[in-house]
Amino acid sequence: MLGDSRKAQDVFHATLREAAQRAARGELPTESFWLFRDARWRCLEATKSDLQPEPLEMDEHEVAAEAPSQIGRLDPMHLAIWISAAPDPQRSALALFYLDEFDYREILDLAELKLNELSRFLSNGRRQLQAWLDAKFPQTADV
Repeated sequence: MLGDSRKAQDVFHATLREAAQRAARGELPTESFWLFRDARWRCLEATKSDLQPEPLEMDEHEVAAEAPSQIGRLDPMHLAIWISAAPDPQRSALALFYLDEFDYREILDLAELKLNELSRFLSNGRRQLQAWLDAKFPQTADV
């Protein structure tokens, strides 16, 4: 989400330190995913002073059947960098979606989105990602 491994480590350590302190005081929240939500908010806070992506129109292509194989050819760091460039809350939605660890209800809860917002962010993001994948891995025409 941050696009910077040093900042990500700082947020990770701060989040775990806070969780350990809460556990020592017997104050761990009972709600599910509180740790993920806390880490997300720390990431958002860490990026407030950074350069923010400018809103711009991005090319969009329909998601292709070969999208999973195109994504499989990516270095995971490239996908992370691409996602980190998206404005939040789309960035959060895409990061949680591509982690492939959460179902839609969990993503809605973690990203604090409504269903129609999540749907729009994922749909637009996936079509934008497909346009980027098509440019990165052009299909050769069969002769």
